[in-house]
Amino acid sequence: MKIETIRHSLSHIMALAVQELFPGTKFGIGPAIENGFYYDFDLPVSITLNDLPKIEKKMKKIIKGNLLFKKEKLKITEAKKLFKSQPYKLELIKELKDKQINTYQSGKFTDFCKGPHVKSTKEISIDAFKLTKIAGAYWKGSEEKTMLTRIYGTAFQTKKELDDFFTAKKEAEKRDHRVLGQKLELFMFDEEVGAGLPIWMPKGTIIRKIIKDYLYEELTKEGYNWLWTPHIGHLNLWKKSGHWNFYKESLYSPIKIDEEEYLLKPMNCPFHVKVYNSKIRSYRDLPLYFTEFGTVYRYERSGVLHGLTRVRGFTQDDAHIICEPDQIAKEVAKIVKHGLKMLKSFGFKDFNIYLSTRPEKYTGSLKDWQKATNTLKYVLGKLKLKYQIDSGGGVFYGPKIDIKIKDSLGREWQCTTIQFDFNLLERFKMTYIDKKGKKKKPYMIHRALLGSLERFIGVLLEHYAGNLPLWLSPEQIWVIPIGSRHLKYAKEISNKLQNASFRFKIKDENETVSRKIRDGELQKIPYLLVVGDKEITSKSVRVRKRGKGDIGLIKLTKFINKATMELEKRSN
Repeated sequence: MKIETIRHSLSHIMALAVQELFPGTKFGIGPAIENGFYYDFDLPVSITLNDLPKIEKKMKKIIKGNLLFKKEKLKITEAKKLFKSQPYKLELIKELKDKQINTYQSGKFTDFCKGPHVKSTKEISIDAFKLTKIAGAYWKGSEEKTMLTRIYGTAFQTKKELDDFFTAKKEAEKRDHRVLGQKLELFMFDEEVGAGLPIWMPKGTIIRKIIKDYLYEELTKEGYNWLWTPHIGHLNLWKKSGHWNFYKESLYSPIKIDEEEYLLKPMNCPFHVKVYNSKIRSYRDLPLYFTEFGTVYRYERSGVLHGLTRVRGFTQDDAHIICEPDQIAKEVAKIVKHGLKMLKSFGFKDFNIYLSTRPEKYTGSLKDWQKATNTLKYVLGKLKLKYQIDSGGGVFYGPKIDIKIKDSLGREWQCTTIQFDFNLLERFKMTYIDKKGKKKKPYMIHRALLGSLERFIGVLLEHYAGNLPLWLSPEQIWVIPIGSRHLKYAKEISNKLQNASFRFKIKDENETVSRKIRDGELQKIPYLLVVGDKEITSKSVRVRKRGKGDIGLIKLTKFINKATMELEKRSN
C-alpha cells in the first residue's frame, strides 16, 4: 500500500471525526502532502491545539471499526444534490468540466476526489499517525475569501517510521537557523523594517563576505565578467522581458518616478542581456560570461515566509553564458562540474539531480528545445551522474538541470540551476556575427551555483548546527588570558594571528576563565586559546577545540601552522 494512499485516506477519516465532533462543519479540501495530510474546515466553533487529542482519539476509534471506503461514480447533477449543503464542495463541482465525479463514502462522511483510498481502515496502523498543528488557510489561497481552519497530521506505514520522523524533527528544531541566527548574532528581522527582509549583523555580514569572496575568486579564474546592475528598472523593460505578464503575482507594484513607472527587479537577466546587446558581438567573443551578486525582490505571502530560506529580498549568484550552438555541451559540463566542486567545498556531498523537460506551453522552437534537452542528457551521461527526469517540469523558456543538496539530516534543498533561456533571446533579438559574417542567434544559459545567498546560509547553519567550519566562522579564535599579567602575551599571540589572517578576539573582560570558555562554546568558536604562566614560559597555548574540549598544550607556531593548513584546505 502506497503511503500517499494511506495519508489521503487519513484526511477523510479526520474529516469524518470532525463531522461527528463538530456537527454543522463545512468542508474544504483534504489532500495528502509530504510526510502527512491536512484538511480545511469551516467550523461552527473555534478550536485550539487542545482539541487535537480529542480528534485523534475519535480517528483511532473509527479506524478500529474497520470502516470501508465505498467508491461511486456520480453525474454532476447528482453530485450537486448530494453536496448542496456544502458550499465549498459545490463551488468545486461547478468548476469541473467532467460529466462524472468519483465519490468515496466512509461511514457518514462522503467526499469527492480522484482517490485512490484504502479498501478499509484495517489497512491503517493506529500508532503510525499523529495530528500536529492547526493553521489558518484562506479558501483557494485568496485573501479575499473565507479563512478556514486547517488541521495538519503526519503519517507513516509503521510506528517506527513515525518515531524516527519526530526524532529527526526534534533534531531539526535544535538546528533551526532562525534560532541560531539570533543566538550567534548573525542576522535579525524587525517588524518595522518589514517581514521577509533580513538585516545582516556584523558577524553575519562577515559570513556573506567570505562566501562572496570565495565565489569571486573562483568565478574570476573561470573567466567570468562581473556586473553590477540597478535595484529597479523601467516597467517597459519587464514588459518586454515577459516578467510583467508571466509573473505579475510575484512582483511588487510599480514605483512612480517623474510620471514614469519603475519596478523593483525580480530578476537580473534583462540587465545582463542589455550589456550583451550594448555592442555588436562576434563569434570570437563567445563564449561570453556575465555574473553578479544581484539582489532581487519578489512578493511572498506572509504565511510562507521562513527565516532566511523564504524571504522577499535576496541575493543570487546569477550568471549568463552566451555561446555558439556547438559550444553548449562544453559549457554545460563546465557548469555542472564547477557547481558540484563548489557545493562539496562547503561540505555537501550528497546530491539529487533533476532534468526538467519541455512543458505543454513553451517559447522557442521545438528544434532548440530538443537540442538543449539532448545536450543536458548527454552531459549528465558523460559525467556519469545519476539523475531523474522531471517530465514536462521545465519552465516555459527552456529545459534545465537542478542540483539539490542533501543536508546532514537528509533534507533536500535547491541550489545549483542550469537553465536554457529561449525567451529573452527572442524578445531582445540577441545575435552574433558568425565566421561567414552572417547574423546568428546564440544560445544563452542562465545559471546559479548556490542560488539565494540567504537561503544557502540558512541551510549551512542547519547542516552544521551552527558549528561552521573554521574557514566560514566569522570569529575563528578567542585568546583568553587567565589574568591581567598574561594580557601582554595574549597581545603577542594576537599579532601573530593577525599576520596569519585569522579572525580573532582577545577576551580580556572582567569575567572568570570558565565563564569565557562557556561563552566561547555557546558562540561556537572553533578554537579557544587559554594562556597563563606556563604558556608564556613555553611559548605555547592551551588549545580548546570546539566539540573536543581541551586538547592540550601546543607550541604557538605549531598551532598557527596547523590552523593555517585547515584554513587553506577549507576543511569541513
